[in-house]
Amino acid sequence: MTDPPAPTRGDLTRRGLLGSAVLAAGAAATAVPTTAAAAPPETTPPETAPLGAAPPEDEATYWDPRVKPLLARMNLPEKIAQLNFPQVLPAGLVPPTSPVTGDADRERFVAGTWQPELGPGGGFFGLMNETVSGMIPVDHPRTPRQQAQLANRLQDIAARTPHRIPLLQIGEGTNGFSAPGATIFPEGPGIGATWNPGLVRDVYACVAAEARSVGVHVLNTLPAELTRDPRLGRVCEFFGEDPFHVASLVAAVVHGVQGTDPAAPDRAGASLCHFPAQTPNVGGLEGSSVEIGERALRQTHLPPWQAGFGASGALMTLACQSTIDGIPTHASHFLLTEVLRGELGFTGVVIAEGGGLTTLVTEGLAETQRQAGALALAAGVDAGITWEDAYLGGLTEAVRAGEVPERLVDRAVGRVLDVKCRLGLFDRARVDPDRAEATVRCAAHRAVSLRAARESIVLLKNTDGLLPLAPAVRRIAVIGPNADDVPDLLGDYTPWPPGAPVATVLAALRTHAPHGVTVQHARGCEVTGTDRSGIPPAVAAAHAADAAVVVLGERPTSFTRPGGTDGEAMDAADLELTGVQEELLRAVHATGTPVVLVLLNGRALAVNWAAAHVPAIVEAFLPGEFGGRAVAEILYGHVNPSGRLPVTVPRSVGQLPLTYDQKRLRAKAGDYVGLSASPLYEFGHGLSYTTFSYDRLRLTRTRMRADQTTVARVDITNTGDRQGQEVVQLYLRDRQASVSLPERLLRGYTKVDLAPGETTTAVMTLSPRELALVDGRMRTVVEPGLFDVLVGRSCHAIELTARLEVTA
Repeated sequence: MTDPPAPTRGDLTRRGLLGSAVLAAGAAATAVPTTAAAAPPETTPPETAPLGAAPPEDEATYWDPRVKPLLARMNLPEKIAQLNFPQVLPAGLVPPTSPVTGDADRERFVAGTWQPELGPGGGFFGLMNETVSGMIPVDHPRTPRQQAQLANRLQDIAARTPHRIPLLQIGEGTNGFSAPGATIFPEGPGIGATWNPGLVRDVYACVAAEARSVGVHVLNTLPAELTRDPRLGRVCEFFGEDPFHVASLVAAVVHGVQGTDPAAPDRAGASLCHFPAQTPNVGGLEGSSVEIGERALRQTHLPPWQAGFGASGALMTLACQSTIDGIPTHASHFLLTEVLRGELGFTGVVIAEGGGLTTLVTEGLAETQRQAGALALAAGVDAGITWEDAYLGGLTEAVRAGEVPERLVDRAVGRVLDVKCRLGLFDRARVDPDRAEATVRCAAHRAVSLRAARESIVLLKNTDGLLPLAPAVRRIAVIGPNADDVPDLLGDYTPWPPGAPVATVLAALRTHAPHGVTVQHARGCEVTGTDRSGIPPAVAAAHAADAAVVVLGERPTSFTRPGGTDGEAMDAADLELTGVQEELLRAVHATGTPVVLVLLNGRALAVNWAAAHVPAIVEAFLPGEFGGRAVAEILYGHVNPSGRLPVTVPRSVGQLPLTYDQKRLRAKAGDYVGLSASPLYEFGHGLSYTTFSYDRLRLTRTRMRADQTTVARVDITNTGDRQGQEVVQLYLRDRQASVSLPERLLRGYTKVDLAPGETTTAVMTLSPRELALVDGRMRTVVEPGLFDVLVGRSCHAIELTARLEVTA
């Protein structure tokens, strides 16, 4: 077959379009038997493993008993069809050979009559997301009932094929099930800002229930990556920068999506993305290489993946496009087999990133798609979601020519079939349209979305108690391009259209205004561009008001939404406010009217002038369909803000990379010429309308062996006059180690809710896993020595310290 030309950044591919705690003591160091950072096997070098190298164990022993007999009856075209889940996009955005642009073509793919060399298809990716997150206008989007009926119709066709293999439907689930009418939750950093794993579990349980009710079985784009460079547009999908924090949320996501039985009618399979890392990458550009060493990979990036995988963990993962330390992930046997399966215990299906198989041609590892498919299959990529010849005719030809052992195809197909069994599809593939109608965007799910929106909002600054707005504030001017724009509350993979009207910040401030308060609006400017004609009316509105609420930030892309500044393929060269937004803010501030700045954005923004001059700043990230209401409730004081930053906010792009967990020389470094080296706002920062005191930090053990655990307890008192939530954070400093470590690392946190005057004891556990490091031989070990236990309200605002000694 003729191979397509290697794509450029602008091509319309999917992505371009847009352990145990028991330790054995040792004399100098104690090895931790955790799969997160075990030493790789001392066998053939990872990237030169022979084609068809065996997986780390005979995985067929844990496949469902139905898999091997079924696999033995299948011919090669039937097998290869099971490895393809084509992404559903309109004509013009997919290759003309892809069977996704109409119902009749999809049905032929399911039936196995689409191509002579392809049997009945494995399923689809994004079938229900017919508007492509708002990019494609659809006159009458399918209702949840109609979505369920479509899923049933296709499953009925699959049930009439020779082997009666059910379809596996995959959909996006980043901030809600991506289909018309589904509940829209906060995205990425908003979820991270809640610092509430229980709430995160509830959010993704709702997302799973809605998806499964309409016949979608796996939720993709559930992020286990870290935000290590805010220039990357996709960080709007990620939870934060710290491995411990993100790992706790990833575990909650998988628990919420899969529960104890992913085959249950209200559960789904979790697909964690994008393994193992897209940042920190060269230049902050999507698709550029990640230049980190193995220790950084193991110490920093793998913990969230370990939390999400394992024998009872996530059923699927998506390999990242990135080239990591010179090896494209899609060709890395080391990452996709030795680490992912051999060390992290993953037993599910690896799907290719959209266009990911083509990256092997682009990066020069393969000359043709046929060669790329052979490399990817041997490395451990099981299935594709974009219509790439590498896993279609090219793979068929490679197997028949003896270039690829058919047992590699069997391995991948067996994994796909096993996941279908674990999801219960062979037992119950059809869904109940009545249940779909009752489940999608039900009252209980809307309540969870509202709670998540409230807890996602971070109060960054509140000089002289400007917030909550005082009763004397009777006239409010609401200004800015994000004040009355629905998509700016949401995200780049948003369920669209919403199931009900979404209240913007302006609408919610009007709805929730106290009696007698008037709210006026002036747009002022756009998120991008140089049009200043709206600034004078905005200044006039501010002059006439008692307070001005200025709503600025970014515009999510919804893939290719005009004027987008945030989301997939929207990488930023700087982190300043775009267009003339800061000019608008300065002009409103110059009126002398007290100003509240509300930011709606998906990445950390360097709002230096605002931090120095504006009395109150509220960070709302991308808070979902109830974000406008949550902002209004916080500004009026109906809700006390409890969000905390899951990322470091830099002063300048010139400080990057800037995360809180810097090595000690960097942490103690002097300032730049003309710029402080400190962040604008530190990781873990967030204010409240009440105050909290910290007292009596104590450890159950202050001296312990490396295989033991200690529990930290600290008394927290609400010393203010409002009920509020405090995020108590525990950091650890290893005073002396065999390798260079960050100056401090988050190793525990808990969120407490206290009435005025109430005291509670916050409890956080330090197990061997929290004490471990990756040593010079790439072993995860606990080294004897002294540790400082630091407890406080952010990585810098430490209130109490204690000393812990660990012996061999």
